[in-house]
Amino acid sequence: MDLSKIKTLIDFVGRSNVTELSVTEKDITVRIFRNAGQATAVVPVSEPNEIVDTAAEPDSGSSLAAPANKAFQLKAPVFGILHRASAPGQQPFVKNGDIVAEGQTLFIIEAMKVFNTVAAPRAGSLVQLTEIDGGEVEVGDVLAEIA
Repeated sequence: MDLSKIKTLIDFVGRSNVTELSVTEKDITVRIFRNAGQATAVVPVSEPNEIVDTAAEPDSGSSLAAPANKAFQLKAPVFGILHRASAPGQQPFVKNGDIVAEGQTLFIIEAMKVFNTVAAPRAGSLVQLTEIDGGEVEVGDVLAEIA
């Protein structure tokens, strides 16, 4: 999808009452959201990963929440295809139970042919790891828990 088509879609969302638009052409998906009267496209950028302290907000319905420990949920910073290894057929970056260092690469998320690395925001042990590999993730999806 070329930039002129994306700009046309952004202008359309900005002029209409549509709050969210998702368009797929070939292997590229563009998602456009409208906030406070202004349309913006989701553009993959390298941002710090969102960390949520699950000990402060226990979720009794989730097996990921562990009130007794200080696990942090690592959430997807962008929408895209999650890769657990650097290339098909390669070993994954990490496995459940691995000890990780702060800044260590855990995943790659591919969005619009841009590869965004997802690094560990803190050192610790991986107590939960997503099973998704080669599938789509949304912004805010829990990818891992680090204790």
